[in-house]
Order: sequence, then structure tokens, then C-alpha cells
Amino acid sequence: MKIKVIIADDNSFVREGMKIILGTFPEFEVLATVEDGRAAVEFCRSNEVDVALLDIQMPNMNGVEATRLLAEETATKPLILTTFDDDRFIQDAIAYGAKGYLLKNNDPDRIRDAIRTVHNGHHVLQDVVLDKLKPGLAQPKEGQAAEAGGKIDRSLFTERELDVMALIGKGLSNREISGKLYLSEGTVANHITSILSKTGLSHRTQIAIYYLTGEVN
Repeated sequence: MKIKVIIADDNSFVREGMKIILGTFPEFEVLATVEDGRAAVEFCRSNEVDVALLDIQMPNMNGVEATRLLAEETATKPLILTTFDDDRFIQDAIAYGAKGYLLKNNDPDRIRDAIRTVHNGHHVLQDVVLDKLKPGLAQPKEGQAAEAGGKIDRSLFTERELDVMALIGKGLSNREISGKLYLSEGTVANHITSILSKTGLSHRTQIAIYYLTGEVN
């Protein structure tokens, strides 16, 4: 079954260009292209959309507010695809439920992999975005923590789990990790589930920050 996508961007050249790019991949179906966040939310309210590609700065409703409404009111997974890497935009978008945050200068294969990863329920952030999120995004589940003295307690993890964490910290998708470590994507997902359980974290974004900074709060 194809992944159903909507593209929201106020630049018509970007909208149509992205539609053409995604059309070259047989696993995607672009249901619509719209010029602002409000139109994206309205479309997703009345149609089954798997992933919404959202620019940040758009008229009528920006990508951050659209992300909030999509996360609250629909089953659509928001993926920010923008030229803006401002700290405030990133933190607000992630806090409101964005499943990914990529810059438009990524190549088509990276964007394809990001859509697949988000569709499969995981988060995608590239290195420049992770660097800006390090100071305070990660939040542990109540009563749980996996760090001691400000450093990762490596005894909690298998060597393979540490390998997976390191690659998540570099911003790699599950597919890219599977290729690097010669594992199936299912095995990578199982390792991530184990890491989340051991750390008390909620998603891969937090794993990346935890691995990079040794901090969970």
C-alpha cells in the first residue's frame, strides 16, 4: 500500500518540484499540494493522509501551528521540510508533535527515507537540527533514568545497542543504520525498543540527545 502524502509550501515551484520528486518513487502517492498550513489541516481532517510535508513560514497558518492541529486532530504524521533551522521553530515543532525536521537541501533519497521512517512511527532529525536541540529537549519517563554522574551508563546496554545509539546520534534513519550494521530494519527497530525501555525515554530523538550529551533532563 502506498504512503499517502500531502505537500504544504507557499512556494509553488517547491510544491510542484517536490511532487515531481516524490512521484519518481513508487511507494508514494501525493494526494494534494497546498500553499499554507490551514489548507493542509483542512485537507487532512477530511482525507486519510499518512505524512504531511510542511514548510515553516507560510501565510494564514505556519507549519508549527499546522503541526499542532494535525497532531491533536488527525492521524497524519507531520514532517517539517524547510529552509529554516531557527532554534525556536525546531523546538516548537517537535514539542507540538512533528515527527521529523529536515532542511530542503537534502537529496531526494534522504527525503524519501525520512518519509518512510516517519510513516513507520519513528522520528527523523538531521545533524544540524540535533545540535540545536541538545540543550533541553529530552525528557525521561517519571521515576526512570539511565545516566550516572552526567555520563551514559554503558553497562545497561549491549554493544549492538550502543552502536545503534551512536548512529541515531548521527541522524541516521533505521534503514541507514541497518545498512551500516548489516542488520534487518526489524532488528534495528527491536534494538531501539530495548533502548527506550532501558532509558525510560519516549522516542529516538531523545535517544540521540541522550547519547550525544549524556543527559536525560
